[in-house]
This record gives sequence, C-alpha cells and structure tokens, in this order.
Amino acid sequence: MTTSLAHLSDPHLTTGPLGGAPAQGLHRALSRVLTLSPRPDCVVITGDLVERGAPEEYRALREVIGGFPLPLHLAAGNHDDPAALLDEFGGTPFLGGAEGTSYAVELPALTLIVLDSTVAGAPGGRLGAPQLEWLDSVLARRPRTPAVVCLHHPPLPVGIPFLDRMGLENGEELAGLLAQHGNVVRVLAGHVHRQVTAAFGGSVLATAPSTHLQSGLVLHDAVPGHLPEPTSFLLHLRSGSAWVTHTVPISHGAAPVGYF
Repeated sequence: MTTSLAHLSDPHLTTGPLGGAPAQGLHRALSRVLTLSPRPDCVVITGDLVERGAPEEYRALREVIGGFPLPLHLAAGNHDDPAALLDEFGGTPFLGGAEGTSYAVELPALTLIVLDSTVAGAPGGRLGAPQLEWLDSVLARRPRTPAVVCLHHPPLPVGIPFLDRMGLENGEELAGLLAQHGNVVRVLAGHVHRQVTAAFGGSVLATAPSTHLQSGLVLHDAVPGHLPEPTSFLLHLRSGSAWVTHTVPISHGAAPVGYF
C-alpha cells in the first residue's frame, strides 16, 4: 500500500477586497491534490495560514477547507495568531483533535508531528525546551514507524540572506535531537515561499512553495519581494524502502483540476 503526504504552505488568506486571490490559490491547490491517484493519506499546510492572524481570516480559512474530504492538518506560522487559530480550530481534526498548536497524529503507516515555532511579535522562530522534550518523547513512542516533523520556520539557512535572518533560531538543537531518532523521514517547513531541499538532522528538510506568491531567488543581501511564479505543492511518497519527494504543479494551464 502506498503511503504519501501532500505538503502545502503559506496561503496567507485574508478578507476584504484582497482576499480572493489567496483563497483561490489554496482552493486550487487542494483541488489538485484530489486528482492524485491514489490520494495522499493526509495533507499538511506548514504555516502562514492567514495574513494578519485575525479571527475573521480563520473563519475564511474554514470556509475554504471545511469541505475538504481528506485529513488536513494545520501548522502555525509567524503571520498566524496561535490563540485565534485555536479559537477556530482547537479540538478539531485540523489540529489533530488537540487543544494546542503542537500535536501528533498517529496514522497506521506514519506519525505526523506538528510543531509551533512561532515567537510572538517576531518574524523568526524558536522551539522551546518543553516542546523539544515533547517531540523527543513522541518520536520514541513508535520508533519503527516513519515520522514526518512539520514546522513553519526552516531550521537551517537556505541561502537567501533576508529570509535566513528570520529562520529558526535553534535549528542546531533540533538537528541534534532528530539525529538521535532513525525514523524521521522528512522535516517539512514553509516560510520561504520556495521549494528548498537539504540534508538535516540525519533526515531531509523540504520547504514547500506558497499556494499564493513566491519569494524571489535573491541570493545577496536584499529584499527578495514576491513574484507571481507558478504555484505547486510537494508530495512526499514512500517508494519501496525509500522516501521520495515530487513537485506537483498547480497553476499552469494543463494542470488537472479536482472539485470539493
């Protein structure tokens, strides 16, 4: 049986006159997920779910994702307000049934672990000691089951200086913890609005593009800005004894379209 996970990120939903394009981008991405055969076991969105962290934005997010037929899990990003996110989605399957923004979902063939790397009032992220201790315990609980660890902030520099200044502050600490567990098959992040892949903590780090706008590939010290480049998501797939990652285009003219 195939095991797979669709990885979306950074939809930045908002309300009012500017709300149409981000909502359409997320809906189009989720519709594209439904054209895959077989369909993924679950979907994760790695943060910056909304633009301002406002309650009405999370209500708009629920309108977009509420009828999606596959298990869908949400992570908080620096544009999110964890309290407002919990007010709208706490205790629901979107947060793994948890009353917090860090949680684990134990699927038969996969453990999905979602971390909250947000720091109030800051664009960068950090994982505190209690959350790292909890992560360590969850990874140890099913040591022979593949685990995917999800957070918003990339835990290592991606080569875009402007974005690297707002990454995960204690990425080396996370890498050391993950290296003690042999079951982590992917570390998934967002934040940079680009696809980036790197070795990390004995596993593989993958950041997903935004479902709305991409960051410019600015490799010197300047503001990259956002570009209307084609959108896509990542599909992390178990193939035999290995895990592979595919890029699935969304917004080009020939992309299949599903409905929900």
